[in-house]
Amino acid sequence: MDTKHCSVDGWADAIPAPGPRGTATFDLTIRPADADPLPDDASDTVVSCTSAAAGIVHELLTGIQPGDLLRVTGTMLQPTTPGEPARLTADVLEVLDTALIPVLGEMVLDRYGDYVVIFDADTDTDQVPVFTASGQWVGLADNPDAITTLIDIYERVNGGDR
Repeated sequence: MDTKHCSVDGWADAIPAPGPRGTATFDLTIRPADADPLPDDASDTVVSCTSAAAGIVHELLTGIQPGDLLRVTGTMLQPTTPGEPARLTADVLEVLDTALIPVLGEMVLDRYGDYVVIFDADTDTDQVPVFTASGQWVGLADNPDAITTLIDIYERVNGGDR
């Protein structure tokens, strides 16, 4: 197998995922520095990355978001089968630039104790979706004043289970 120690700059393709035995994995999307001469339909290069270094794993699982520009330094393992992505074991991770935080317009999440409600000014209705803090659907309150009534009914029906 052909290995090489290198540094690669690219974008986090998705939220990094925990791997086996305290590792974390993520895909790094790489575009050539001078992409102008390439055809418009040229695909990006994707490198599958993993790390077992505790500090890198922590940063990957708590701080990295899709679209973050990263510099990953480590050992690159070339694929043995054509079409498979190269694999990079990261020894050093640098965040070169962070992705923009998406703005959801006039949507606001709010907590009501163990419940979460969504106020969306972009809709033409007063109804308010209500969930438990763990993401379980509670129901749709007719208006903001009806949220506590909906929560009370939910707790009576479900015996206070959230």
